[in-house]
Amino acid sequence: MTDQDALTPKSATAATRARLSAVVVNFDDETDFAAARRGLVAQHPTGRIEEDGRKVWDVAESDFIRDRESPPDTVHPGLWRQARLNAIHGLFEVADGVWQARGYDISNITFMATDSGWLVIDPLTTEATAAACLELANSTLGERPVVAIIYTHSHVDHYAGVKGVTSEEAVAAGDVRIIAPDGFMQEAVGENVTAGPIMQRRALYQFGPFLPPGPRGHVDCGLGMAMPLGRGGLIAPTETIHETGEELDVDGVRIIFQNTPEAEAPAEMNFFFPDRRLLCMAENCTHTLHNLYPIRGAQIRDAIAWSKYIQEALIMWGDRTDTMFASHHWPRFGGDDVREFLALQRDVYRWMHDQTLRLANQGYTPDEISEQLEMPGAFSSQSHVQGYYGTVSHNVRSVYARYLGWYDGNPSHLHPLPPVQAGERYVEMMGGADSVITKAREYFDRGEYRWVAEVLNHVVFSDPENQEARRLSADAMEQLGYQTQSATWRNAYLSGASELRHGSLNLGRAMPHRTADAMDAEQVIEMMGIRFDPTRFRAAATMIVRFADLGETHLIGVSHSAIHHQDDPGESSVESADVVVELTKPTLIDLTYNADHFDVRVESGDLSVEAGDGSVFAEFLDALDVFTTPRLIEPQLPPGPGDTRRRP
Repeated sequence: MTDQDALTPKSATAATRARLSAVVVNFDDETDFAAARRGLVAQHPTGRIEEDGRKVWDVAESDFIRDRESPPDTVHPGLWRQARLNAIHGLFEVADGVWQARGYDISNITFMATDSGWLVIDPLTTEATAAACLELANSTLGERPVVAIIYTHSHVDHYAGVKGVTSEEAVAAGDVRIIAPDGFMQEAVGENVTAGPIMQRRALYQFGPFLPPGPRGHVDCGLGMAMPLGRGGLIAPTETIHETGEELDVDGVRIIFQNTPEAEAPAEMNFFFPDRRLLCMAENCTHTLHNLYPIRGAQIRDAIAWSKYIQEALIMWGDRTDTMFASHHWPRFGGDDVREFLALQRDVYRWMHDQTLRLANQGYTPDEISEQLEMPGAFSSQSHVQGYYGTVSHNVRSVYARYLGWYDGNPSHLHPLPPVQAGERYVEMMGGADSVITKAREYFDRGEYRWVAEVLNHVVFSDPENQEARRLSADAMEQLGYQTQSATWRNAYLSGASELRHGSLNLGRAMPHRTADAMDAEQVIEMMGIRFDPTRFRAAATMIVRFADLGETHLIGVSHSAIHHQDDPGESSVESADVVVELTKPTLIDLTYNADHFDVRVESGDLSVEAGDGSVFAEFLDALDVFTTPRLIEPQLPPGPGDTRRRP
């Protein structure tokens, strides 16, 4: 085998082919495919959406799925079926006066005709995809102004395209209402900024945006075809739904809301249109088993609360609903079908919750529980609770962790060695790298890919330059990716295989997150706190920051290696501060990523030092770490292994 052959995706092994050939997919294809195609009124003229001449989305990348009904031997049959459903794209009529654009982003955007314009529900992930879908709706159905927007929840694929359908000026002028659930801004910032850089890095594994599309690469994301790569942003909500049962009239459309915190998202809501017998279940009910914990990282979700919210929606609106739609996938049509769908979704989250805790209370560990639990027949025969996105395996671990934390009760796991040190010792005890690799090849030939990946992980961490170990580990991860029904697991395995073969992706220097413009001053300061390296700053300081654009004054203090904050400090605090500066919020955000711009900003008048020693504030800005995050373009992988860091 040449070096080039070792770096390219492999075919399915005999063990993988045997495993997948035994899979039986026996769902009601006619019903799902008919519902996914129902109401098609138009399609994007080219299927390719660009931003500044660069591709953001291209439906043609999924033609290999549309052109083949039977799955290739490198894709789980269940995932192939889901991908074929997700590949159906266009503008669809959902109900009278309601349309959805599907298949032009990982999520759906919904357009509802109001008395004088459009109510837009979930404006997608990027400005480009949202703008293209609005243009598709206007050109097909007649142009209407956007008068209101609903963010169903705090995940980026449901709000970041907002500037593609409206503007900050229109919202500030009161021409456009933006409605969101209680806690939306806090959770959007917390998830996408506070832990944003590492979450974006891990999202590359979950969604696989840099995997080449094809039977040996990217096939689907479970919730939709792919994650678009383009510019996004956020405009803060103008109205917040605080309690279940709140009702609004949105330009002639009556809406009753149900808050569902800590279900699919920390801040989320379902809502009902009583005059149209129409129910939106946000992302709480879609055509897949969802995540109780996404592998990109996030707060663990509350399985029992999730189940109870679905039951509450059933009780409140089940008998009055004719059509149900959601933030992903296709609608459900007919009252009986909606109720059956919701009941099964309700029960699957309760089943995972209760059975995990039943076994946990018998003393089983998360690994043991995840290996034991399999879906009962009532679930396994229904397509919309299959693990195309979440899995029973990692969901039951999440239930365990929510109640019992990371510790499994085994004292040997209380203080384990970190991966490099552990890897070095494992390899030494197993007779050295050559011995481990030789034995791993035997297990590979027997089709035991989970074990191969586990043991070779130690070799790679002990010696990141061991190409034989990296490539065999990549081969094992690749077969695991081919075998799994979950799109997120497939993408993670195949992305891991690619990095083992080619080296780490080209990561760029982090810049302000797309939510930064909508953050308030306190959130900006909190963002600074998680980047503050106390070893690069004096022991203590008090800094006063006046925001010229907000009309606010804030105190930032440093003591005991941590920052603290006070809103609207008194005059005595201002007078005793080490430095008082005035600037705008955008200027401060820029300086937190570009501390070397400090003198330039002072010279230009964007920042003024009103009192005290300006070097204190400059030093503080310079003590903020700047993380690396994925670039929004396809990276050029290095020609060789290339990864010299002490991690695979």
